[in-house]
Amino acid sequence: MAYWLCITNRDNWEVVKKKNVWGVPKRHKNTIAKVKPGDKLLIYVKQERKDKQILEPKIVGIYEVVSEVYSDSTKIFKSPPHSNETYPLRVKIKPIKLGEVEFKPLIPKLKFITNKKRWSGHLMGKAMREIPEEDYKLIESLF
Repeated sequence: MAYWLCITNRDNWEVVKKKNVWGVPKRHKNTIAKVKPGDKLLIYVKQERKDKQILEPKIVGIYEVVSEVYSDSTKIFKSPPHSNETYPLRVKIKPIKLGEVEFKPLIPKLKFITNKKRWSGHLMGKAMREIPEEDYKLIESLF
């Protein structure tokens, strides 16, 4: 079993929650190809600015993968204005725990973040990344 940190924004988190599906753009096909039923996904909502307010990054849910990767180009996810991505590579998921865990206080304790000062570089440009079981268990214990 593998553990994944899935990186998304607040709009697409609503889609994930409603439809129990995780999707990534085609350019991430090599990453999602490693995902198997039974794997655990931690949904990470990235820092965003809303009006003048900064919305801090959080882990908002733990899911289990319940399907193999499949392709579906139905437009359910919201993509950035400059790209018309449908995030066609998808897996069906089922919720294990939902809630909110602040991400920044975890940074000093997470093994996969080796550069604590520039921690966002470990997530930048990625849709998802594998994390050690130890990190998963730490986060799970906070839900």
